[in-house]
Amino acid sequence: MLGAKPKKWQREFLTHVANGKRRISIKAGHGVGKSTAVAWVLIWSIICRLPQKSVVTAPTAPQLFDALFAELKSWITRLPPPLKALLEVYSDRIELKADPDGSFISARTSSSDKPEAMAGIHSENVLLIADEASGIPESVYEAATGSMSGHSATTVLVGNPTRLTGLFYKSHNELADRWERMTVSCLDPDLADLVDQDFVQQVAETWGEDSPQYSVRVLGEFPRTEDNSLIPVDLVDAAMKRDVVLNTAEPLVFGVDVARFGGDRSVICKRQGNVVLEFQIRSGNDLMETVGWVANEAMKDKPAEILVDSIGLGAGVADRLRELKYNVRDVNVAESAAMNPQASRLRDELWLTLRDWLQQRACKLPKVEELRVEISAPLYKFNSNGTYKIESKDEMRKRIRRSPDIADSLCLTFAGDAALVGGRGMKWVPGQALKRGLRGIV
Repeated sequence: MLGAKPKKWQREFLTHVANGKRRISIKAGHGVGKSTAVAWVLIWSIICRLPQKSVVTAPTAPQLFDALFAELKSWITRLPPPLKALLEVYSDRIELKADPDGSFISARTSSSDKPEAMAGIHSENVLLIADEASGIPESVYEAATGSMSGHSATTVLVGNPTRLTGLFYKSHNELADRWERMTVSCLDPDLADLVDQDFVQQVAETWGEDSPQYSVRVLGEFPRTEDNSLIPVDLVDAAMKRDVVLNTAEPLVFGVDVARFGGDRSVICKRQGNVVLEFQIRSGNDLMETVGWVANEAMKDKPAEILVDSIGLGAGVADRLRELKYNVRDVNVAESAAMNPQASRLRDELWLTLRDWLQQRACKLPKVEELRVEISAPLYKFNSNGTYKIESKDEMRKRIRRSPDIADSLCLTFAGDAALVGGRGMKWVPGQALKRGLRGIV
């Protein structure tokens, strides 16, 4: 009816939708016909299914209305007159004239402030399209869970794979078995008449074929690291695959991150030299239960040092463990950096230390997907004095929809040296709290 000639990947995508695949995720390079393929699916849905409700969303209004919705309207004008006459076209909505409330296409921008873009959509047939899916906040996907869970709901995620966190990334990684996945490269010979080869050459010459820009914009692949990501995911993957012989002469240390809020988890990280042995995770424990849990693990493993995040409930855990005669060090990550002049706060320093440790490529991490996500998640920026400022725990919680408790417990295991007072040589006395002789601080 449209007189269109789909490319090979477009035909495969259209067939997935027609065959009832409920979750489809497409990562693609620039200019491969993503908006066109999505427009065809939307027109097919509103013409061939009744009742049906389709919602299309994107992170910004220009992405949504100047690109995808404009493409949709353009293809509607190419319908045969009898079919075109069935539809009423508005600036942000297209309705079936015979049933405007029961069959429509609605365009809604997505934002973390108003996450309800795809929420509350119920019909016998539901089609949800997330364009530039990497940029859509996780809160939008969470709010859309009800709409996406219906037996007749089809969800399509499509866009350039720019971010290493979020549902779009997960759909091609840890949730891959639940999604029909496609990758569309600008180098596909079938797309030679769509993709400007000058664009491909320009990206290669400007940033290089090994650059994140080339991976994302040309190959349609996730980058090894985001532009302002502190720790590249390939460093984490390498550490999880590497074989490192455990040196039992090295001291065993515990890093203990104590839950501060209902949704957070208390975590014990056990690291001996260059090998992270394991993580133990608990939720919902009160302070004394947490103390008993850590003490029980310490009785079994006899760590040389237990490093506890002393902010909030952690201070009480550290005090009680110290009463039990364990070698405990309180670590207040909000204090100023101790040893690294590139860091603003101790927390920044510990994350930088973790990055340096991974960069040596002589360490081993357990294969834990949550750990992989959390270590590679933090973003950074620079303070006006040139020091690093690592994304805060609260900021990460909003962005990746969980607190990085596992990674934080690993960072704490590096606080043994960093917790010394600004490199002044003040040594910690086992069994005693760390005291910093700073003016105004007792």
